[in-house]
Amino acid sequence: MERLKARLVVKGFTQKEGIDYVETFSPVVKFTTIRVLITIAVKKGWHLHQLDVNNAFLHGDLHEEIYMQLPPGISSDLPRAVCKLQKSLYGLKQASRQWYEKLSMVLLQSGFTHSENDYSLFCKKEGKSVVFLAVYVDDILLTGNDEAEICSLKGFLDSTFKIKDLGQVHLFLGIEVLHTEHGLLLTQRKFTNELLQEFNCSSLNTVVCPLDYTVKLHPDEGEKLQEPTIYRRLIGKLNFLTHTRPDIAFAVQHLSQFPQSPRQPHMKAAIHVLQYLKNEPALGIFLSNSPTFDLLAYCDADWAACSHTRKSVSGFLIFLGNTLISWKSKKQVTVSLSSAEAEYRSLRRVTAELAWLSRLLAELTITSITPISVKCDNLAAIHIAKNPVFHERTKHIELDCRFVRQKLMEGLLSLSFTPTQHQLADICTKPLTGAQHRFILTKLGVETPSNLQGVLT
Repeated sequence: MERLKARLVVKGFTQKEGIDYVETFSPVVKFTTIRVLITIAVKKGWHLHQLDVNNAFLHGDLHEEIYMQLPPGISSDLPRAVCKLQKSLYGLKQASRQWYEKLSMVLLQSGFTHSENDYSLFCKKEGKSVVFLAVYVDDILLTGNDEAEICSLKGFLDSTFKIKDLGQVHLFLGIEVLHTEHGLLLTQRKFTNELLQEFNCSSLNTVVCPLDYTVKLHPDEGEKLQEPTIYRRLIGKLNFLTHTRPDIAFAVQHLSQFPQSPRQPHMKAAIHVLQYLKNEPALGIFLSNSPTFDLLAYCDADWAACSHTRKSVSGFLIFLGNTLISWKSKKQVTVSLSSAEAEYRSLRRVTAELAWLSRLLAELTITSITPISVKCDNLAAIHIAKNPVFHERTKHIELDCRFVRQKLMEGLLSLSFTPTQHQLADICTKPLTGAQHRFILTKLGVETPSNLQGVLT
């Protein structure tokens, strides 16, 4: 135990909306933004600093009038005496929001500005000096090319809030950052090992792919689980693990379709994912320090993949240089009438992500990255994007057509065909055989610490 900590925590569950609080939402930095920021820092040789704020929620200023019962051990001669809160306390529903508001105000006063593409990313640019600060509640990631400004900011934040300077980033939001001579490895091996231990996987055999491609899951087949909360907790933890494990993105997306009424086959498939994780629990994303900043995207769709709703599954992968920075596996919201339509909707999704990424990268000093090469294995979808004439069969997807074609004409994208056997986004749209799964993993830049030379813990 490093220290003995005690906190006064109020009964926030007794607060009434509209009286004790109005809004509780507090923005946090996106995980994609974190990966992009770390990747750029690695490629440009910037130092990555990590800060933690002591008792962050206690700094928030309250806008509402809130009273609290006297804590145990404190007495008063006055009948029915209460405490009027001047500052935020742990347990209040608005505590996180008020802390973020306080931090934002302090940073804006010191010359930082909000990023237009991620509200929890702050930027300060003066001449050639650039400093970026990413905030996730009370955890702060700090980088830039001006170490003097960074040291000055640390001193200012410490005098305002009392911070812990954790030095070079090594563990951020449960993600281990391992430093090597060729870049960084982001891994959640500790979280994975704890997950395997929690679900008693020591006696289970390992498997080579997250889902068995011969098994078809249905929402109403099999015996219901006696304790569905176990399944829900497992899927929630697996979902957090996808931040560094693109290889399980499709499996987690697929298993997330059944939390309302999970059954035995669903739980068996979830345990199968744990067996896969047991094979290489330290696997993670490697961020190369190679100074290349070209964007490359792969997008794919599995038409009518869901046997219950007949909706398709979209998936994409986006690389910055040779580093994977963004990926997604998601069931489409509508039924597609053809494979071309399903592929085109997937193309629209990756186009939206690329439009956002290009703006974010411009803020992070990375420009001249267009046109962005997008690889698609469906010629019909490519022709629809390039052909300005709407045919009868494409009228129902007119909005998607207009959006993708507009970005194509603006020069954001350059579409090209890739054969199915070289379509890396397959790993995000369907269960694969062991050989296919391993082949794609070799192209994604996922590594284990044992495979890297010169790893520094």
